[in-house]
Amino acid sequence: MSLKEKMRHSMSLNVIGSLVGLMLIFGLAVAIIGYRCIVDAFKNEYSTVTYHMADSAAAYVNGDLIDEFLQGREKEEYNKTKEQLEICCQKLNVSMIYVIRVDQKDYGQFASIFNPVNNSVDNSNYREWNLGYKRGATNNEYRQKYRALYEQKAPYETVFRMNPTDGQHPHITTMVPIKNSEGIVTAILCMQRPVREMVDALKPYYLLILSQVFVMVVLISVLASLFIRKAIIGPVAKVSEEATRFAQEGTKGESLVEISHYDVIRDLAGSIDSMETEMLQNIDTLTKATADKERIGAELSIAATIQKDSLPDVFPAFPHRKDFEIHASMDPAKEVGGDFYNFFLIHRDQLAVVMADVSGKGIPAALFMMLTNILIESRARMGGTPSEILAYVNKSICKRNRADMFVTVWLGILNTTTGRMVYANAGHEDAAIYRKGGQFEITKEKHGFVLGGIDGIQYQDREIQLNKGDKLFLYTDGVPEATDKENQMFTLERMLDSLNEHKEKSPEKILDGVRNDVNTFVWHAPQFDDMTMLCLEIKEDTIEPSEN
Repeated sequence: MSLKEKMRHSMSLNVIGSLVGLMLIFGLAVAIIGYRCIVDAFKNEYSTVTYHMADSAAAYVNGDLIDEFLQGREKEEYNKTKEQLEICCQKLNVSMIYVIRVDQKDYGQFASIFNPVNNSVDNSNYREWNLGYKRGATNNEYRQKYRALYEQKAPYETVFRMNPTDGQHPHITTMVPIKNSEGIVTAILCMQRPVREMVDALKPYYLLILSQVFVMVVLISVLASLFIRKAIIGPVAKVSEEATRFAQEGTKGESLVEISHYDVIRDLAGSIDSMETEMLQNIDTLTKATADKERIGAELSIAATIQKDSLPDVFPAFPHRKDFEIHASMDPAKEVGGDFYNFFLIHRDQLAVVMADVSGKGIPAALFMMLTNILIESRARMGGTPSEILAYVNKSICKRNRADMFVTVWLGILNTTTGRMVYANAGHEDAAIYRKGGQFEITKEKHGFVLGGIDGIQYQDREIQLNKGDKLFLYTDGVPEATDKENQMFTLERMLDSLNEHKEKSPEKILDGVRNDVNTFVWHAPQFDDMTMLCLEIKEDTIEPSEN
């Protein structure tokens, strides 16, 4: 087999195999989604219809006489109600109707009042309970639903048992409350209805979907194979063969520009032609190297501008807001850095604040930083607590993190009305908090794991209350770990001293003061790490959150 034939065969298998795999995945996804949709539709329909049936049956039960029924009194009314429920059970084609009074201590036990049974509906073998028969709740799900009905938190509750473990057939149980004349729930009516129609309807649907997916995969695979071999694989193989020939012979070959009608392949062929021409012309390598160096410098400059523009750097950031003031700064150690901060309003009364530090430096850290920043802001605007947001971002990063990079993040969401801030810490430096009239102090606590390290990590939400005059200071390790020529660190203690020296100033002046103190300490020593800071001050009185 020639080189050209081997390439065509290999590329055909890879391309067609990938296409078939994608089609199978797509078909399976469609089948699963469709299956879930039709199941949900059936469940909603069964739930609604059975509720109305159960509610109608509950109208026959006098909620004021539940105790009398259980004590054996009001026999005439009891027998009349029992007869009406038995008629409902037969006419409505349900397996069972049972009226129970649940022990409200823990909702784990109930006593039977009425229990007509209709085994002919689904070939069941249910036995009617006697009056006063006591039994424990099936599971916690039933206990929770009993509680919800007695506490009148829901008009009705429904339980689907698609795979019963007691030998019975799949069924739905709908529960409605029975109230006395004062509106108090005294009992619960439960109606059990078989769902055989739903189970039987799903099988042909699933078979239909699978058969259609199979036909579609076969048809598309055949058509794609014919098209790809002629339009793509053949021309690409010719281009590869020419590149191999040139590498071996080092002579100019025939032009490949007209090898295909597709721009991508034609451009590839043109590139091969250009490569041969340029290599044979013996281009001045020194000039090219100089040009490349200048290009890299220009690209780094553009990258630094892009990174700077991706962070909020216009202050005051919210000139129309008088309830808080925020200021931030970032000084990268190289042209671009891995630190970043962010702040944005999720809603009018919700301010998100982010401080993060990516492992490594330079272009890789900058790219990772921008990706993480976009993920955090996008997910935060969808709602949720800081712990939920960090868990989502960690999962997203871990999916595609071949470089094994990670990022530490401090994320808080401030309710600007109450001053309550909920925050989560993914391996980042502890925040410093200033209480009006006091000193800046570090809030030392256990951190969560860094983002991008381990998939599936959960984070913990914590809370702080900020009032008028209080300040929050966030930073990266480039501040306390800034070093002088003697390799001595600035340290957290010096940072706190600097903060407390400028504690009465505005957020902007506090950051300027800390930066000046760090610069004075390190003097002419080169900056080793990015240095990023953020300060938030509450300017107006906040409303203390209620106990409820």
